[in-house]
Amino acid sequence: MKKVLFIDRDGTILVEPSDEQIDHLDKMQFLPGAIVNLHKIALELDYELVMVSNQDGLGTPSFPEETFRPAQNLMLSVLKSAGVEFADILIDRTFAHEQTPTRKPGKAMLSKYLSGDYDLSASYVIGDRLSDVQLARNLGARAILIGDSETGSADFVATNWEAIYGYLKNPPRRATEDRHTKETAIRLEMNLDGQGQCNLQSGIGFFDHMLDLLARHSGFDLNGTIAGDLHVDEHHLVEDTALVLGSVFRKALGDKRGIERYGFMGPMDEALARVAIDLSGRSTLIWKVSFKREKIGDMPTELFHHFFKSFADSAACTIHIKAKGKNEHHKIEAVFKAFARALRMAVRRNADDRSVPSTKGVI
Repeated sequence: MKKVLFIDRDGTILVEPSDEQIDHLDKMQFLPGAIVNLHKIALELDYELVMVSNQDGLGTPSFPEETFRPAQNLMLSVLKSAGVEFADILIDRTFAHEQTPTRKPGKAMLSKYLSGDYDLSASYVIGDRLSDVQLARNLGARAILIGDSETGSADFVATNWEAIYGYLKNPPRRATEDRHTKETAIRLEMNLDGQGQCNLQSGIGFFDHMLDLLARHSGFDLNGTIAGDLHVDEHHLVEDTALVLGSVFRKALGDKRGIERYGFMGPMDEALARVAIDLSGRSTLIWKVSFKREKIGDMPTELFHHFFKSFADSAACTIHIKAKGKNEHHKIEAVFKAFARALRMAVRRNADDRSVPSTKGVI
């Protein structure tokens, strides 16, 4: 599906004058960095560009059409010479007091983009007013606000176009996933570009320790709530946590453009764990780990295989795990650390290559 940047004009592409009306060429001035960074966005990133602007009373005596067109046409000509063209230009001509559904933050002008051909959840509204942020919310899109303060609920607040380009090229990879069944209630938030912070308590002490290791060594932030029918046993809770963890990981990873895709890792004391990962879109677990104890702490050892199998299924990735060692605690801890480090390697982004790491062009 197509992704869209719905871009405001005055105050976003052009400097907005004090009277809020660009009705003469002398009043037309681009925001610093707008042209060069829009050029990079159009050239490098996979977005359709759409201009969406409120022009109060355009076509009325207060703002004649002939005073609007010269600046509008010159702006479009300059941008086109820089390789920036809009797939659509949508201008509402009404006054604010009319409260028409076509005027931002209303979305009546954008009915075309509400079809299934567009991925609005991965699209952005870029503007300098809270009405632009509200338009994003009404569309189910994300919002980038140009301003000096974090007013409102924008996903990103920028003071310049260079920051906007950087954010769009490497957006934060965050996601949230919920799973509620008769057996468990789990909500996980993941940030792949975090600080390795973990705030999860499952009620199984050793499992919490492993999740903390996973966060710390992957660099992912993990937050949320985990509850389940531990009065029955640990199985449902561990399985569903892995399913949600894999699902939220896959969601946060997005289209996988620019990632390394593969990861490999290693040892802990006398234990040696080898974990190889391919974020392939195919679910496979090869497990070569055996345990001599029924439990480590309060965690049944049979559930470790089940955890990684559930993660692989939900995340749609290939995982090979092999481990040996004398100390069972060290052995599984080495597995989780190696798994986390392998994930960290696999999700790392290449700043110079935004392609999908596959000859197919899709994973």
